[in-house]
Amino acid sequence: MTAPSLLSSDRTASPLQSQKSVSVELPPPDPLVDAGDDFEIPRVWWLSELKYEGERTNVLSLPASTRVWKRILDVTVAVTLLVLLSPVMLIVAALVKLTSRGPVIFKQTRVGLNLRTPGVDRRQKNVPLEPGQKDRRVPGSDRRTAFSYGRHFTLYKFRTMRIDAEKHGAQFAVKGDPRVTPIGRLLRKTRLDELPQLWNVLKGEMSLVGPRPERPEFVQGLNQQIPGYIDRLGLKPGLTGVAQILNGYDNEIESFRRKVTLDLHYLRHCSPWNDFKILIRTIGVVLTGSGAL
Repeated sequence: MTAPSLLSSDRTASPLQSQKSVSVELPPPDPLVDAGDDFEIPRVWWLSELKYEGERTNVLSLPASTRVWKRILDVTVAVTLLVLLSPVMLIVAALVKLTSRGPVIFKQTRVGLNLRTPGVDRRQKNVPLEPGQKDRRVPGSDRRTAFSYGRHFTLYKFRTMRIDAEKHGAQFAVKGDPRVTPIGRLLRKTRLDELPQLWNVLKGEMSLVGPRPERPEFVQGLNQQIPGYIDRLGLKPGLTGVAQILNGYDNEIESFRRKVTLDLHYLRHCSPWNDFKILIRTIGVVLTGSGAL
């Protein structure tokens, strides 16, 4: 089934080169999701709602203690899991290599934390030039004024699709997708394909808990169609999160919209205690295979 519009960032991807750009057009704006709509933040009963003054817009809005403890939790859990699960990861790597052609590790560029906002051209104006000098500045070309959607980084996963998964172009991942390898189906259901991202966590590119990172090809279009989408990039992307637990994997615009509301809800109530509760609930998702494609 060829995708008419959007590609799920987590369950679809070409296992070829991580830097390869895939040209995919986004669907026309959904009349239910135009720029004037406000998000209705759902109530997640098990998530502790915090009371604080001011507005949380990004990670810098969090208390310093929260940022420190969140990083300590990331490093501690990531190192522990890498050590304890290293035998499992070696077995998975062997199975991927023995059951299908192609690399064991799948790499793809994703969009991470965004702390930049559009600025003004701060270069000096009307500065006298020395004799013989030429002004090489081009008005309006200061890249610092360009809007940034977030830092790009390389995300790692165990490959779960055939190497020709996108030979006919970008596609949605669907239930029973024939592009998924036999071992890949098991890895997706158990989320074992995500284990290499513990390295992304150690490098500081991701957190254990946070919004799922999207492909750069889709961020601009999603931001145009979904109000508040760019705000979710104010936190480091995560392996798991409220949206991953409740929304599963997204492959259509309404699913993306739900994900944004849940990510913004997490931003407003981000704390070490809530991260711990999210990690505990993630265990249930892994054991049941909930939301997998």
